[in-house]
Amino acid sequence: MKILVNLFHTSLDTSKINQRWMQALADCPGIYVNRLYDEYPAWNIDVVREQALLQAHDRIVFQHPFWWYSAPALMKKWLDDVLTYGWAYGPGGTALQGKEWISAISTGGPAESYQAGGYNNYAMSELLKPFQQTAQLIGMTYLPPFVLHGSVQIDTRGIDDSVTHYLDHIRDVLLDPRKRLASLLDKMASEGQALSSGGSPSEAKTQ
Repeated sequence: MKILVNLFHTSLDTSKINQRWMQALADCPGIYVNRLYDEYPAWNIDVVREQALLQAHDRIVFQHPFWWYSAPALMKKWLDDVLTYGWAYGPGGTALQGKEWISAISTGGPAESYQAGGYNNYAMSELLKPFQQTAQLIGMTYLPPFVLHGSVQIDTRGIDDSVTHYLDHIRDVLLDPRKRLASLLDKMASEGQALSSGGSPSEAKTQ
């Protein structure tokens, strides 16, 4: 599996989180890091280059801080410029069908703020709906995102742990829930087990 990480960050040299993630990714075979703010300082996006990179990889990671409940501005322009009609969607727009989308996000606020009753009011799964719908429109499989909360107050150990969890997440070949379920069913079948949808009282005691 070839992984493309589209990294959108305006100031990596001062970043505690995204810089460390980027450095860890550089040592991983099969992963290409595309630093968009470095690549396009004047915001003149090379659409042909970007489309070729997308087509050459199986899993696309969009790594960025969560700014104003969305992404840095260059990512919005990238989406507008690169995901063109007739290529990514619309008649004949099948170039990205079957590829996988992962959002990899750092937030300043703590996890408890991203829920009903928290000061951000909504869960991350709700706030990320525009990206999920974009993936669905262009035929990509939207996979569970990787989210690191509380980057404002995180300590060195937390950052180190996040690096390990991040790499494990984006390289997980069974990150797609459907593939994970299929793998579980195959394993159970090989062991002579069966998966019951209803469940019995005896099963409930083991849950």
